Amino acid sequence: MTAETVALPIVPTDEEVEIRKAVRGICQSVGGPEYHKRIVAADESPRELWDKLAEKGYLGVNLPERYGGGGLGMHALQAVGEEISASGCSLLLIVVSPAIVGSIITRHGTEEQRERWLPGIADGSLRVAFAITEPDAGTNSHNLSTAATRDGDVYRLNGQKTYISGVEDAHAILVIARKREDDGSLGLPLLMIVDTDSPGLEKQHIPVAVKTSDKQWQLFFDNVEVPADRVVGESETAGLKAAFDGLNPERIMGASVANGVGRRALELASAYANERKVWGNAPIGSHQGLSHPLAQAKIELELARLMTQKAAALYDAGAPAGEPANMAKYAAAEAAIKCVDQAIQTHGGNGFALEYGLTDMYWGARLTRTAPVSREMILNYVAEHSLGLPRSY
Repeated sequence: MTAETVALPIVPTDEEVEIRKAVRGICQSVGGPEYHKRIVAADESPRELWDKLAEKGYLGVNLPERYGGGGLGMHALQAVGEEISASGCSLLLIVVSPAIVGSIITRHGTEEQRERWLPGIADGSLRVAFAITEPDAGTNSHNLSTAATRDGDVYRLNGQKTYISGVEDAHAILVIARKREDDGSLGLPLLMIVDTDSPGLEKQHIPVAVKTSDKQWQLFFDNVEVPADRVVGESETAGLKAAFDGLNPERIMGASVANGVGRRALELASAYANERKVWGNAPIGSHQGLSHPLAQAKIELELARLMTQKAAALYDAGAPAGEPANMAKYAAAEAAIKCVDQAIQTHGGNGFALEYGLTDMYWGARLTRTAPVSREMILNYVAEHSLGLPRSY
């Protein structure tokens, strides 16, 4: 498939149906939402789920076959991500390691780097986190200050990153820094792979409201030594395009996770609305005051899923995917929030009871409006790049 002949599979192929069924089965085999609750309560990582999915090859379905992947692209990986989320589980590193890092190395790494890193990412034995956000830069990636200074055959990395996901379970981190030029100024971005046990790297946990097994971290780099062959690409100028090219898979996977949350919320709400009876023998789902909001949420969710599939198809074809990827993430986040909120409302007072599991879903859904890119920055992007309006910032 090329950029000139992009195919958007409206009807799922037999292969996609089997992938979704298998992933859902694996999630259920470990306990589904109960597994997620248990590992969160025990402060454990979702390693059991990761390993089971890796064993069947589902963590690297997007990566090229020649490096041990499934060769099915982001369309398949977003299906995997959606099913994990729809099953009541959470596996944040699938958004990062195979989607962001794997895609960047596939498109922009040297052949030696592809052979070195991709097989492990594809089979799940190597987990790589991604670090771009900084305390004083926020969503302005042009204002990054983490610096990499060349010193012979190595770079010395200094700076700070914040809200970096899954570092506790990662072997390495793909860090975006800027080259410190000879005159002291900061140049173009460099993408470099840093081991999580590197001397000079300090990690501090950030407690957050979201109930998830994947943690958030602040990272401090104090003269961390990074070999030059760990800088992604053929030259120091490869970083800028690679950095932004890696953000489209992130948005696609963020959308897929939100789509899964929305699906699960509507499944729970519909089941409850079909069973709960308050006024006579009619279930509460027969009343339009409840059925119409759920129907509206379903429509918005399906539109978001369709845009997610479009973004994945365009990315896989090598076509421009910035607009659909951002739109998919926006639509999926808003749909997920609406689905969860309406599921809570459908349950009435029971929506706030812990046994029904809806309140645990709320912060996860709400997070998708803010991360990995905020609703406002997506609207800025669409206004400028899609509508041709003046830049506002």
